Amino acid sequence: MQLDTLDWRILAALQDNGRLSNQDLAERVALSPSACLRRVRALEDAGLIAGYHAQLDAARLGFELNAIVHVTLDHSQPGWHETFQAEVMAFDEVSIAHVVTGSCNYILHIRAANLTAFSDFMVNRLNKLPGMREMCSYIIMKTLKDHGSRLPLR
Repeated sequence: MQLDTLDWRILAALQDNGRLSNQDLAERVALSPSACLRRVRALEDAGLIAGYHAQLDAARLGFELNAIVHVTLDHSQPGWHETFQAEVMAFDEVSIAHVVTGSCNYILHIRAANLTAFSDFMVNRLNKLPGMREMCSYIIMKTLKDHGSRLPLR
């Protein structure tokens, strides 16, 4: 799909506020409501808008501990990559999991209620996965900037 200026403006407006009504969105991008709705549906159908969600406040919901964990696995274990991926997908504490290059194999973002819950997860669940060689955790003390999956459209 070839994007024009109006498409980019629609994407930027929805990224700022995914709850905009079609009427408000149309006004912001200077289109008629019917033309705006057609464009939004085309962007959705093309997979450029992957979904809409509510951004929850983790700390207010009781998930006060946020950590980043670097994981290195023993590559001599058969199926090490597939096994680890399947296990990590089942852990609710893992909010984001990246396969990376560098000194470790994975970087995980972990959310837990507190240090006790985090420690229990690390020691009794993550550390017990097959092929685990090394874990290095970084507890986040303060987040300076978090735009999540937000793209620099402007």
